[in-house]
Amino acid sequence: MQPAQLNLARYSVRLASETDFAGWRNAARRLALNEIWPEDIAWGLEAGFEQADLPSVPAGAQLTVPRDFIEHAETAFCHSDPARFAFLYRMLWRLRTEPKLLAIASDPDTRRLEAMEKAVRRDSHKMHAFVRFRKIGEGSEERYVAWFEPDHFIVERNADFFVRRFTGMRWTILTPYASADWDGERLAIGPGAAKGDAPTEDDTEALWLTYFENIFNPARLKVKAMQKEMPKKYWRNLPEASLIPDLIAGADEAAKDMIARQPTTPAPHHAKVQAKHWPKREPAEAPDDDDGSTISALREAAKSCRRCPLWRDATQTVFGEGPDNAKVVFVGEQPGDQEDLAGKPFVGPAGKVFDAILDDAGVDRQKVYVTNAVKHFKFEPRGKRRIHSKPNAGEVQACRWWIGRELDLIKPDLAVALGATAALSLLGKAIPVTKMRGQVIEREDGLRVFITIHPSFILRIHEPADKEAERERFLADMKQVKRLMAA
Repeated sequence: MQPAQLNLARYSVRLASETDFAGWRNAARRLALNEIWPEDIAWGLEAGFEQADLPSVPAGAQLTVPRDFIEHAETAFCHSDPARFAFLYRMLWRLRTEPKLLAIASDPDTRRLEAMEKAVRRDSHKMHAFVRFRKIGEGSEERYVAWFEPDHFIVERNADFFVRRFTGMRWTILTPYASADWDGERLAIGPGAAKGDAPTEDDTEALWLTYFENIFNPARLKVKAMQKEMPKKYWRNLPEASLIPDLIAGADEAAKDMIARQPTTPAPHHAKVQAKHWPKREPAEAPDDDDGSTISALREAAKSCRRCPLWRDATQTVFGEGPDNAKVVFVGEQPGDQEDLAGKPFVGPAGKVFDAILDDAGVDRQKVYVTNAVKHFKFEPRGKRRIHSKPNAGEVQACRWWIGRELDLIKPDLAVALGATAALSLLGKAIPVTKMRGQVIEREDGLRVFITIHPSFILRIHEPADKEAERERFLADMKQVKRLMAA
């Protein structure tokens, strides 16, 4: 607060601390009930800040504001903006005569309040995620100490979270403006500290780094998303952050190595199962035991499918999975090596990418039906490995009977063609996927078909920046699918 403003103010209010919401609330109530305008009040924390006697509450006076304002104000009060005390009083002042103010999204004050709350909640989330305790002492002297640098005044607000999570250990969280200490029975909030007051490492750190390095999954690396959720400002206080640059740099090679090390030759018991349940015989035009009544009956019938020669070398039929009343059906190209062994669609590397992006887009995998245009794995043997081979038009046409039956029984509102083979199966003609990506084509039967790439395309990109960009494009496609689901 500038000296000129202090001289003009009729009342000056000195709060006990950055987080003295109770003191602010009491003063704000008294001032508002006495019709003291916002510009007539100076708020401060400085030791030399003189506080004038606040007026008493007029007899019979009542302050009426929306009930949820206190919750909003208490959160925003933790923001580091030095003007927040005056701003929140201005909001209180306006709410007396504008009770719907918090619902007006276009109002500058409402937007500012929402932005402050969002920043505080995000900072709290970071504190929950990035506090790292280090052990000091042994036996009865054992305790755990952490250093954290929040953007806002959130230590008191989040201390109870750590009490609940680490009730059984004695710990201290140090930050530049406040500290939280739990001795196993009592929580105390104390003054701030310096980074040098916290230990730099402990005996368990090497074990943690080894664990972190081994759980790192290069196939699911999303650099931009990671840096958004874990900004570099936190790295200096995270022991595992020292590993991140090397892990990112070697992610592509590690992903290729991980895929190469996966088994690709069916285990002996698969061969026995195949010989028992799928004996060699001439292809039949259609299964004899399909009563066409349910998806489960159709799945059972597909086990003996001989509509094209692909069944001869595949381990088993890989049928679709998901609710039989799903609103959306995702159609891929064909099962891959891992799907062929597991008997389930989208469980290999591309399936993991698919699952992760669906999750990021807010699409629940459990509520959609996932299948393939072709139900058997087509491959070329190379030593002990089986390399994916694209199905031809005849094989796609032979399997359209199964896709048609799946769609007839599920009756979805939308089908998503993942790649050119899926588009050919769903539309009966070849289309340029890259040109028509993101478009919706309506079939003669009314079914809408959304066009996009197959997630395996992302895995085939070598340049990290290009891979991340393509992943973001596919994520945008899946968000569009979600909007179409809602519509």
